[in-house]
Amino acid sequence: MSGETLHVYFLGTAGALPTPLRNPPCIMVKRGPDTLLFDCGEGAQQQMMRARTGFLVDAIFITHWHADHFLGIIGLVQTLSFTGRKAPLTVYGPEWVHDAVAGIRQLSRFNLKFPLQSVLLSHGSAVRFNGYTVTAFATSHGMESIGYVLEEDPRPGRFDRERAISLGVPPGPLFGRLQRGETVCIARDGAGVDITPEQVMGPSRPGRKVVYTGDTRPVHQRIGQFAKNADLLIHDATYDDAEADRAREVFHSSAGEAGEAAADLNAAVLALVHISSRYTGTGPHIRDAGRRFAGTIIAPSDLEMWEIPFRDTVE
Repeated sequence: MSGETLHVYFLGTAGALPTPLRNPPCIMVKRGPDTLLFDCGEGAQQQMMRARTGFLVDAIFITHWHADHFLGIIGLVQTLSFTGRKAPLTVYGPEWVHDAVAGIRQLSRFNLKFPLQSVLLSHGSAVRFNGYTVTAFATSHGMESIGYVLEEDPRPGRFDRERAISLGVPPGPLFGRLQRGETVCIARDGAGVDITPEQVMGPSRPGRKVVYTGDTRPVHQRIGQFAKNADLLIHDATYDDAEADRAREVFHSSAGEAGEAAADLNAAVLALVHISSRYTGTGPHIRDAGRRFAGTIIAPSDLEMWEIPFRDTVE
């Protein structure tokens, strides 16, 4: 796992209405060979072409069933069918996911050449992939809605080469076996001696974590068990703080509230998304978030990519 890349593509960062520079919500996460979409707004496949990500999507996770978060699925599945996809594609989401996927099949009116499946998720539901898990958490958007945490498995600790040699382990294949968690047997003073990984490996290190809230009021005070210590928190920041009352009224968050969430959850980086079409820039959003969060803050433009490195420790 240590060599797996983790790239986040901001394919759509607009609010409910698109703008000339921002598409409806769509976040693509490429983790090693896997590609996941979190929401799939209108025009998502064109954004994939512009970002040169390809169409090899392994799963789609929808936060809620407002049209700006899922209309792109219809065109995407048709393109995938036209280009010869055979592997199943699963759409995960909250209540109504089965109805939504059934409706997509009915509306499409073409011969879909691969299975399109649906899976219902709720607070605490976990979907297991190779080396990581996607977990859903309940959000607050005035309807059934969920956010997602993509979290890698813990990584092995650092291998202490000098310690292994001092114990009599010769450099070579046995080093690799110990790093993979195997106990090895060496000859010492004419007898076989077992060397365990615990003797030569440091404490395990955290995997990387990405949190995506979707559209929501702040929920950080009740999702710490899932979302603490994120490498990247992608948070609803539809409005700047001057429109905080409007944010409360329509079940969204202000940029300052997103900053408060990032501080409380000890995020490394905060990404402000779902920017209302009333704004021509995001300077006030970054300023308002920065009043409450001292970490790195970004308000990504569409098609920006953020690469997430490994952290050896969690502060």
